[in-house]
Amino acid sequence: MPELRDALGTLDLFGDDFVGDPHPWLDALRAEAPVHLDHGTGLWLVSRHADIRQVLLDTAAFRPDNAQHAVTRLPTATLRVLARAGFTLPPALANNGTDSHPGLRRVVTRFFNAARVAAAVPVIGRIGDELLESAAAQLRETGACELFTGFAQVLPCRVLMDLLGITGIDPATLIRWSDASLELFWGRPSPERQLELAASAGAFHTWLTSAVHDARVAAPDTFIGALTRHRGPGGEPVDTATVVAACFFVFVAGQSTTGQLISTVLRRALAEPGLWPRLAHEDQLAEGWVEEVLRREPPVTTWRRLAARPSVVGGTRVPAGAQLLLMLMGSGSDPEVFPEPGRMCPHRPEVRHHLAFGAGRHRCPGASLARTEAAVALRAAARRLPDLSLADGGAPMLGLLSFRAPLRVDVRAGARG
Repeated sequence: MPELRDALGTLDLFGDDFVGDPHPWLDALRAEAPVHLDHGTGLWLVSRHADIRQVLLDTAAFRPDNAQHAVTRLPTATLRVLARAGFTLPPALANNGTDSHPGLRRVVTRFFNAARVAAAVPVIGRIGDELLESAAAQLRETGACELFTGFAQVLPCRVLMDLLGITGIDPATLIRWSDASLELFWGRPSPERQLELAASAGAFHTWLTSAVHDARVAAPDTFIGALTRHRGPGGEPVDTATVVAACFFVFVAGQSTTGQLISTVLRRALAEPGLWPRLAHEDQLAEGWVEEVLRREPPVTTWRRLAARPSVVGGTRVPAGAQLLLMLMGSGSDPEVFPEPGRMCPHRPEVRHHLAFGAGRHRCPGASLARTEAAVALRAAARRLPDLSLADGGAPMLGLLSFRAPLRVDVRAGARG
């Protein structure tokens, strides 16, 4: 890569160079311009671990209001499509800096606590084995298969539906709606593509709204039911729009990003010499590998904050109203925190210091479930498909502002020689 002072003018956060291998850019930013105004997006890029942690923990100076805003301006035609569906995302979870956030978060965390995650392990294993049987059959028949669309992507969606009591929708539709929403709000789609995505996001929002009002779907023991019965800090009922916004975020984050994590975990494990055969039987190796992938290649690569007042970050003054992009992926390779950051080292002592799930009051409530699903999925795949290697060639990458993962995991029967 050219010197940073020459390269900054060509940095494109959506470009093939950055999406294909962001680490050279992130290393250079962290070393030479740790708080950098990117003129392509208007975002201040914050790349050092300590600075990102400072921003995440200082909720008075840096607010989450812009966390779910569309990165690419939505033209009038797209806004009309969303308006016809009644689409709105009022402050609920990731975008909520008000006093209503703690109560809503408590409702969510009840469904992702340690006891529920532990109870879900047999469900994860059962669904994973079912999906892997199809992969194994295809391997026997053709000698090759693809593990993202039939395994990594579907597993967390079905687990989430089981855990939260989601009914009345098939996993394929929920996946399609979630992926469309991610692309619409965090991508750089063309105006024509925006219209298609808005139709899917609108359908998602319409279904969520109807589910909130459906006594069968919103039963008291379900996630939707718990949110509809929640009361705000003043004892007031939570309005439908806020319940829908909370469900929208959890349903997308709880399955799309976990599917992306599993996809990355599988590809990186298969590419690591000698690792795959050990994963099936070596205690805690799958868990350690997942943690290293979260550090080095997290599916949620960035997150946004809004400066509520003039502030200093990493020695750089940022004005009130500045939109900050926290480079979570880059922070996981900060040599001040992680020695030899480019080396994948399961069980490194400092690995849990990574910021893949954020920090502070908005730290991901589903972190334990995501870790568990990825480790169970990795170990199950290594056991069920022991004689396996990556197919030749690379994989197309999801390259949104805040999300990055391989969209295919093509494998073939037989260990690579």
